[in-house]
Amino acid sequence: MKKSGSANEIHINSWDQLQTELFAESWNSDLGRFRSRFAFRGLSDARYPLKTTLMRLGGPYGQLERHLMRNFKKYAHRSTVEADSFWHWMSRAQHYGLPTRLLDWTYSPFVAMHFATANICKFDLDGVIWAVNYIKTHQLLPKALRHKLEAEGANVFTVEMLSEEIRNLNELSHLSRDNAVIFFEPPSMEERIVNQFAFFSVVSNPERLLCDFLREHPEIWRKIIIPAELKWEIRDKLDQANITERVLFPGLDGLSQWLKRHYSPRCTEECELQQGMRALPPRTEP
Repeated sequence: MKKSGSANEIHINSWDQLQTELFAESWNSDLGRFRSRFAFRGLSDARYPLKTTLMRLGGPYGQLERHLMRNFKKYAHRSTVEADSFWHWMSRAQHYGLPTRLLDWTYSPFVAMHFATANICKFDLDGVIWAVNYIKTHQLLPKALRHKLEAEGANVFTVEMLSEEIRNLNELSHLSRDNAVIFFEPPSMEERIVNQFAFFSVVSNPERLLCDFLREHPEIWRKIIIPAELKWEIRDKLDQANITERVLFPGLDGLSQWLKRHYSPRCTEECELQQGMRALPPRTEP
């Protein structure tokens, strides 16, 4: 295992080293238990930044956010959410693919490993698992939000807790001067949220990359690089441990994704095509 570039960037070279790094700092001496305080996010390409779907929308996305949310609420069936609060609606919108400022995370290192190795067409690329300490992140929040967590004896927010402190996009944007980053658990809307041990992060400024925030606070995160040559071993061991699409995406779509990947040869025509497209030089304007 080696560190290169940033001191927070860790390159592993074996399955055992990956386990050691993912479960590092998980011992809680007060409890006498192993209880990690890290949020994990796995990506198939280590070069991917921590960009939200709202950012990837492009254009004046910061201004479009309120229009997206207003119309989602207008056209979605009222029984879509359990409670008519901003955070319930935002969670549901993210879950169903609306571009939002939320990022998906998991408490589970193994679920993060799955998402770093699920796309076999990117097995020629290094993957990554981001690990962010949500306890230390929340210690950087404004006093009112810190006190809310302390009063509840909680480590992350629920949508109900956030709804009592931040009721809409305007109130969330007022935190932008504090560069606030919040981790919160969505309602258990569907089995996949429960099975993926999922929760979200949100940045108070929709145009601010979480990566930029993390660079300012190197004590709260690690970036674990998975070399391309290790991906097949990780993938096969996860499959044997039943960490698959069939479990993480209950239903026929997850079953189909799992079967397609499970029975694919190591190099498919689809993968060859994608890899060939990546090898092309970037297109320049005439």
